[in-house]
Amino acid sequence: MTGQRGTPIQGVTLYSFTRAFHGREYDLEGLVRKVAADGYGPGIEIIGFSSFRGFPDLDDRFVGSFRDLLQEVDLVPTSIAVNADIGLRRDRLLTQEELIEYMSRQIEATARLGFPVARVQISITPDSMEQLVPVAEKFGVTLALEVHADQYASHPRILALRDRYEKIGSPLLGFTMDWGATVSGFAPSLLEAYRRRGASDELRAAVVSLWDEFYEQGPPADQAEHGQRFGRFIGLAAQHGRPELGIDFAINGTGLFGPARVDDWLEIMPWVRHVHGKFFGIDENGEEPSVPVRDLIRLLVESGYSGAISSEYEGWHWNHWQSPFDIIAGEQAVQRSAAEDSGSRMITDAAEARSVLATHHAGHQALARS
Repeated sequence: MTGQRGTPIQGVTLYSFTRAFHGREYDLEGLVRKVAADGYGPGIEIIGFSSFRGFPDLDDRFVGSFRDLLQEVDLVPTSIAVNADIGLRRDRLLTQEELIEYMSRQIEATARLGFPVARVQISITPDSMEQLVPVAEKFGVTLALEVHADQYASHPRILALRDRYEKIGSPLLGFTMDWGATVSGFAPSLLEAYRRRGASDELRAAVVSLWDEFYEQGPPADQAEHGQRFGRFIGLAAQHGRPELGIDFAINGTGLFGPARVDDWLEIMPWVRHVHGKFFGIDENGEEPSVPVRDLIRLLVESGYSGAISSEYEGWHWNHWQSPFDIIAGEQAVQRSAAEDSGSRMITDAAEARSVLATHHAGHQALARS
């Protein structure tokens, strides 16, 4: 913990509104304008391949018009999600050289669009991250690898990355903290979705009981244990006569709802450059029932974090009956309340957000040079 309290920047990822985007309720410009008009910013995060046709090979006219749009509506670009997909070809996996070239084009596009952070996928190795440092330095982009369930901050794979970061000493290497790694309960909205799909009361109770068992045990020590947990969810569905729900139970129960504890983030907190405020719903009391949002905000504030938090609503995958816009507004209210309870505040003014975000990134660079 640091002596100075952080002032995180409120924001959202357009991923939260995927259902509205896919349903053609809004195009990219319409979503950006709604984020600004309804106060979900000032921070805005985007997934490159989801929102930008032709990404990462974008023409100058589009790049200029997009940057002009953000300036017009007074939103602050915080992060672009980039891909580390080595399975692009049908005949073979990408070589290391091909992967670095593929990532380099995305990092360049991140800089051209005006975003300071590229969220890197968890599949990338320490060697690849080290090879990308000169690219990050060339374009002035921070590479923040996402720590996402079923991994967690103290997972050996993440600690190996942290140790490599320490050895390299580049301020442009860090992590994106995804709250899905530290979930405290099975999402009620998903249980409601299963009810609507005909899952019995008994089956839904059994799913919760199994997840609670894993929560008490803590996160899986390795991929073998993760696989065992995955299999038990599949078996549970079969035992209750609904085998078609097994994969769904397993993916969500092990890959979306990570059972690590909040304090686990302290293992990598000095390297956290960006935050995904992952959550799944808001209950009748105005709280997130399955993600410890208040504890997570307190940890960030007390750790001196003054970077962006992108509210990342994942419940859109199954929740067809509620507005994602209302749910995001509710979760951001919880964040603001939690920050105040922690003796700080969430930054919601765009001009202040730009200044604080610039200091956040510059501060890490200064620490690395000292």
